[in-house]
Amino acid sequence: MTADNRTDKDRQLDEARVGFQDTALTTDQGIRVDDTDNSLKVGERGPTLMEDFHFREKITHFDHERIPERVVHARGAGAHGYFEVHDDSLAAFTAARFLTTPGLRTPVFTRFSTVAGSRGSADTVRDVRGFAVKFYTPEGNFDLVGNNMPVFFIQDGIKFPDFVHAVKPEPHNEIPQASSAHDTLWDFVQLQPETTHMMMWLMSDRALPRSYRMMQGFGVHTFRLVNAEGRGTFVKFHWRPKLGIHSLVWDETQKIAGKDPDFNRRDLWEAIESGDFPEWELGVQLVPEEDEHAFDFDLLDATKIIPEEQVPVRPVGRLVLDRNPDNFFAETEQIAFHLGNVVPGIDFTNDPLLQARLFSYLDTQLIRLGGPNFPQIPINRPVAEVRNHHRDGYHQMTIPQGQASYHPNSLGGGCPAVGGEGAYTHYQERVDGNKIRKRSESFGDHYSQATLFWNSMAGWEKEHIVAAFRFELGKVVHLHIREGVVRNLNQVDHDLAVMVAEGVGVEPPTEAAVPNHGHGSPALSQDHDPVQTVATRKIAILAADGVDAAQVEGVRTALTTEGAVCEVLAARDGAVRGAGGEQVPVTRALNTVASVLYDAVVVPGGEASVRALSEDGDAVHFVSEAFKHGKAIGALGAGAELLEAARIGSPPEPGVVTGADGDLEGFTSAFAAAAAAHRHPARDSRRIPA
Repeated sequence: MTADNRTDKDRQLDEARVGFQDTALTTDQGIRVDDTDNSLKVGERGPTLMEDFHFREKITHFDHERIPERVVHARGAGAHGYFEVHDDSLAAFTAARFLTTPGLRTPVFTRFSTVAGSRGSADTVRDVRGFAVKFYTPEGNFDLVGNNMPVFFIQDGIKFPDFVHAVKPEPHNEIPQASSAHDTLWDFVQLQPETTHMMMWLMSDRALPRSYRMMQGFGVHTFRLVNAEGRGTFVKFHWRPKLGIHSLVWDETQKIAGKDPDFNRRDLWEAIESGDFPEWELGVQLVPEEDEHAFDFDLLDATKIIPEEQVPVRPVGRLVLDRNPDNFFAETEQIAFHLGNVVPGIDFTNDPLLQARLFSYLDTQLIRLGGPNFPQIPINRPVAEVRNHHRDGYHQMTIPQGQASYHPNSLGGGCPAVGGEGAYTHYQERVDGNKIRKRSESFGDHYSQATLFWNSMAGWEKEHIVAAFRFELGKVVHLHIREGVVRNLNQVDHDLAVMVAEGVGVEPPTEAAVPNHGHGSPALSQDHDPVQTVATRKIAILAADGVDAAQVEGVRTALTTEGAVCEVLAARDGAVRGAGGEQVPVTRALNTVASVLYDAVVVPGGEASVRALSEDGDAVHFVSEAFKHGKAIGALGAGAELLEAARIGSPPEPGVVTGADGDLEGFTSAFAAAAAAHRHPARDSRRIPA
């Protein structure tokens, strides 16, 4: 890092950045343009001439300025940042310098994404989220390309086209967009029992993250670390957010999709712009090679986790995102991830899904980004020196010098030379066997970890999972598909299968297919997450003319001091009058926002203000909807009257905090604690209290 806190990657990207202040308009060839509003014609009303090179260049570029979107993970958001390791304790396991050198800040670009939808879909759909990190290390680029769920739908990559075709919009009518609630996906699921564990995750609130900043990430596969002596250790990678793991609720996500389809993308951008830099801790689960077969599942099976009770997650470093892209297309859209981008000290395993991805990702970039020179695009360029014999091709952006473009050669002095210190050496592993299309019997258990996940959920999480299955299967037209899914669920847990069946018009199973094994893993439950903070929580403060201005300012100051983001909402933009005639600035008008875009709501006192809010349908709905979604709700003094108008009772309703006019300090403290919990699932959100 330099004195101005910029990385090597920042300085490299400076070479590609172009400013336009005080410049003249030119063609792509640098020719100054005298008119870009009128094409060259024969007379004022005559035909356009073919010789108008500026017109042809402008239109041609426009016609071709869209690259094919990603088949999956098309909709994403990204940011720059850095990774730094805590200490050198991993040196015994890996030769990767960025994982073993304390004080070294490795530049990164991280891209988050949904999987099923197109670039134009909404952020808050029920879906897996991609979590991909490109490390620009001194030894070359390392790409950790994972998801926010630790398992996947299939075991062998040859099934990936089938799965994606099934989950995408159905081919006969291109419906539905960014949704798994349709026949083809669930038909695939009921016929492929290996999907069961992942479907449990997908039907949980993990598929509805509140923010990318509050989302776990996983490498999914079992990789291999290799130390300086060539000894291997199996590893699984985990990202854990500093702000805790928090989700939306299903009703909320559907409304946000209409109110702000860019909700997660905007949240990431605004947090970084305001200096609330998102942060995750990188953790690893390490398994000695001699323990490869010590588990009741196969380490190479991507539909399985290693329970943390068996192998704890070891914290090793932190990821911080501290700068937004300058240009979405040039950076976020053109960044190309590939699992095959590894550095010395990191290698692969024979996971058949991982092996397929090693081919597929590179193949995808070749068609998306126009040919083999996509690594030369600025956002993809490594900070490590690149010297090889690759020549020509679409978009060659360098000017290779010299006569020799082959190895070995004498005309170029034998350069670039192979080997030497720091050269990548593949891990040596003995492999024997017949050529065969067959899956190992060790991949045959498709249900026990799905049961483990179900057993680990809190009561409210189980309710949400059942509701999700009922919603999704309720959209499935063919009854036999619903029946097939219920049969699979009966292999997971009998009560789960019965509850789902009763909601989707299927005859419930009369007995369990297999007994529930009774094991759980607390780490799988969001209810188990110990992180509670009000930092970056978005708090709405409702106000109208006559509001107690001192309370507005007191609440805002106290919560902002703890890191919350407070906005004053009123029926009109600009300002409202305080009870003493003060001007209280309004952040946004109520008709431009909604409760689903906030984490909590406060109603300050001031009788005239509360009376006006109680007669305003938008304000009443704002509070009642926040209650329905389990959010913290606070009222000071007369503000409690708005809660009554919304049919929300006083405490002991979980997460509802009231306070007297003279107890601002006690109120803000109690409310901050309620908001820090993110949501209060013990509240019965299906009813409005009397």
